[in-house]
Amino acid sequence: MTEAVPSYLSPTGQEIVFLLLGAVAVGSALLVVTTRQLVHAALWLVVSFGALAGGYLVLTAEFVAWVQVLIYVGAVVVLLLFGIMLTRAPIGRSADLDSGNRWVAAVVAAATAAVLVTMVIDGFRTAYTPLRPGSGAAKELGASVFSTWVLPFEALSVLLLAALIGAIVLSRTDIPGGSPPEQTGGS
Repeated sequence: MTEAVPSYLSPTGQEIVFLLLGAVAVGSALLVVTTRQLVHAALWLVVSFGALAGGYLVLTAEFVAWVQVLIYVGAVVVLLLFGIMLTRAPIGRSADLDSGNRWVAAVVAAATAAVLVTMVIDGFRTAYTPLRPGSGAAKELGASVFSTWVLPFEALSVLLLAALIGAIVLSRTDIPGGSPPEQTGGS
């Protein structure tokens, strides 16, 4: 019995939705790094993470999609916004956000992306796990996340905690090196 070869010229609805979500994720990620307003960058990051979660849903990886929403959208972006508020960073347009090295940064980003894509394609060329709804894929994925990948998750939690502590220390005025007290024009 012969297997049907998938046709790349006639994509299914699921593949079209996946490609559209990918385009939204890439477009919003570009807006994250090109916008000059810090709060807008954080909000574009929410859009990018949301599109990634939608992509996981299309791939029937519901567990990973909800982890994406809870951890990245719920925790990382909220941590970024708290860091912005606690350090009293400029919220509007800021000329300080442009260092003048756009072309060098673009070349480095393109080279890094090429290396990462090449490594992922080379590393996962033969690895294929069909994820079908109801086949226990979430159970296998959860077991993998909490056994094989538990150390990176814990390292990420320590990194986020250190970033939050750093933001609190920078915003305190009673610690040497913290934010200077605000001057009032009364006396």
